[in-house]
Amino acid sequence: MSNQKNPEPAPETPEPTTEPAEPTPQPEENPFEQLQNDMERFRDLALRTQADFENYRKRAVREKEEAIKYANASLIERLIPILDNYEFGIQAARAEGSQAVLVGLEMVAKQFQEFLTSAGVETIDAEGQPFDHNLHEAVAHEASETVPEGVVIRQIRKGYKLRDRLLRAANVFVSKGKA
Repeated sequence: MSNQKNPEPAPETPEPTTEPAEPTPQPEENPFEQLQNDMERFRDLALRTQADFENYRKRAVREKEEAIKYANASLIERLIPILDNYEFGIQAARAEGSQAVLVGLEMVAKQFQEFLTSAGVETIDAEGQPFDHNLHEAVAHEASETVPEGVVIRQIRKGYKLRDRLLRAANVFVSKGKA
């Protein structure tokens, strides 16, 4: 036999149990107080839900009004280049001196302009106005003895707005002051 001692077995560790621990006892609430608390919680929930619904309703009305207000924007954006070409035709008729054609073109252009105005379209007249990057697109800067710096000298192409929304910026030459 050998003198070697047998090692003692390690003490067994208890395996964790999957049973839930006993809930800590809470002081018993009065059933009336419990019902009162539940009622307050549900009242608060109902008020919040009602407020959320009211906000949703207002937002839906506002979005619908805006959609109606700008429904024709894409159509009008496509019509504006046609008006530009009409105005070029009027300028050509003036240059040629063809009075009958000029009168006819001017009548149609006036009617077209009235239609756009009735649809809420505004023309942006930039000449002589201070340059506004929200309404004008600067094509070039020119020195000018008479026009102060930052003021539009001339407009190459008209700009248009549909109510308060910009459809197309006016193309302009801007003064850079005295040379």
